[in-house]
This record gives sequence, structure tokens and C-alpha cells, in this order.
Amino acid sequence: MSKVDIETVKRLQKYDSATIQNAAIRVRGYVDESEDYTGPELKCFNDGGATVIGYAVTAEVQPLNIPGKILDWNEYYDELANSDFPLISILKDIDNPSGRGASFGDVMAYRHVALGVSGVVIDGSLRDLEGIKEAKCPIWAKGRVPGHGPFNLVSLGKTLEVSGLKISHGDLLVCDQDGITNIPLNYAEEISRVCEDVRKDESNSKDVFSSKDFDYESWRNKDKEY
Repeated sequence: MSKVDIETVKRLQKYDSATIQNAAIRVRGYVDESEDYTGPELKCFNDGGATVIGYAVTAEVQPLNIPGKILDWNEYYDELANSDFPLISILKDIDNPSGRGASFGDVMAYRHVALGVSGVVIDGSLRDLEGIKEAKCPIWAKGRVPGHGPFNLVSLGKTLEVSGLKISHGDLLVCDQDGITNIPLNYAEEISRVCEDVRKDESNSKDVFSSKDFDYESWRNKDKEY
């Protein structure tokens, strides 16, 4: 799994997903949204919604029906336990119908936190939300249900589509209340530095618009970023 310098990750941690997405546009231009950020179906269930950054560990699950191929859950947990850098666990429910059974609960939350996972993204449903919060496990999902069936692990390490975003094993992700932005590894260091420029420009614009001396015609005729 490729990774960027830990100092770059620490710098990125200071910014929200929207600021990082704006910085990425300045650095590498626009890309298709499927390579950039998640859609509105994915919800943040964290109180306060702190920003979480980590490398994706991708897995497919079936919480209701028994699949033709079943992997040992230890393969997944070994992947989490043997990492020395921050991880975001990505669990995609591929059942039919997707989301009808829960793919994550409070006991799993405690286990993930114990293994050092920074956050969990469920392309499907969760349950036991209060217990997940008690475990202090940052969590994103599409909805909530109270139960599941046999619940099996189907695959590990595949590229997945999660709420409109393609996520590959090892991608660097930033997650917060707005959703998830994919940080391209080859641009991560430059993006981490440009984030401060984005924040300063936005702050200047807010100052202009909130000033009692704001004049539309003067603003209209100036070069401006926002």
C-alpha cells in the first residue's frame, strides 16, 4: 500500500473535505466526480463531525443472504491489525436488496477502534448507533436498521463504488460531515500546502461580503477567486 509522508497527512488533517477538494482543483484541475467525492446518499453519523483521514481498506459484505464464496473475517481483521498508518474501513453491502441488513454495529465498532482504525464507511446500513458513538468510532453510512442475517465477508481489496465515488484499496480519503473526498496520492503533498491558500481566499471573500461598505459594482469589476 503506497502512502504519503506523515507530515503531509497531519497538514491535511487540519482541513475539511470541501477545502481539500477545492485545493485539489487548483493543483490538478477538475476530474469526474466519481473520482473525486461521494454523493448525498452517504450520511455522517458523528456528533460534531470531526475530520478523519486515512487509507482505504475495501471489503464487500452480505449481511442477509449467504454468498457462493465466503472469506474468513480474520483476513479482514489481519489487514487492519497489521497497519502502522491510519486506515478508513470501507464496507460495501452487495446484498439484494442492499442496506436491508446491518453491515456494522457497536461490537464491531469497539473492535475497529481497538485495532486503530480511524473511521468506518458503510455503503449500506448500520445499527447500534449509540454504542458506536460510545466506542468513539467515526462512522458514515446510508441508513439504519435494527438487524441482519448470517453476515458474511465476500471480498477484500477490490475497487468499489461507494455513493458515486470509486474507492480503491489504499486510496487516501478525507471524511467529514459533507462526505468523503479522495486525495490523489501523487498530488497530496501539494494539495496539503494549497489548502491554506484556499482558506485565506475564502476568508477574504467572507470579509468583503460581510463588510458594511460592500459595494457590488466595485466587487463586480475586480479580479476575484470567489
